[in-house]
Amino acid sequence: MNASIPRLVVIGPPGAGKSVVGRLTARLLSVPFVDTDRRIVKRHGAITSIFAERGEQVFREFERSEVQKALMEKCVVAVGGGAVIDEDTQKDLATARVAYITVSADAVRNRIRTPTRPLLRDGIDSWQKIMDDRRAIYERLATKTVDSTHRSAGSIAHELAEWIQQEGNE
Repeated sequence: MNASIPRLVVIGPPGAGKSVVGRLTARLLSVPFVDTDRRIVKRHGAITSIFAERGEQVFREFERSEVQKALMEKCVVAVGGGAVIDEDTQKDLATARVAYITVSADAVRNRIRTPTRPLLRDGIDSWQKIMDDRRAIYERLATKTVDSTHRSAGSIAHELAEWIQQEGNE
């Protein structure tokens, strides 16, 4: 994969702030922002409907396709929290600049109260299991780790944009 594409991939558990941080970082870097979950919704309908009507496996296939496409663009990409469980996606991200956004269970508790997150039906218990299952993958793929527990998305975006600019990427 060309080192300049994408500028940055943002990973992390549900509710960590990946989309907000990604969007703000892209704006600071003057590049497009891609949220792979939003692309899935635009092309295939609501994620909850995909899970209910077609199952998680079909959703994961859609997710893999959208991640592959996004990784070919010069942009900032925020991938869904579960995108990293795909082994091909892990291989692709091994050559990318990846920011892992962490968050504590206490901080995320109020962020995940939404019916649009089908894997979080049991609230914080579901989130904690997902986090425990994926933590090692997130950590292995991360080029940089930033905790969003006590920080604003704006301050994290500024840190990431400065990091990208200092490292160079053209």
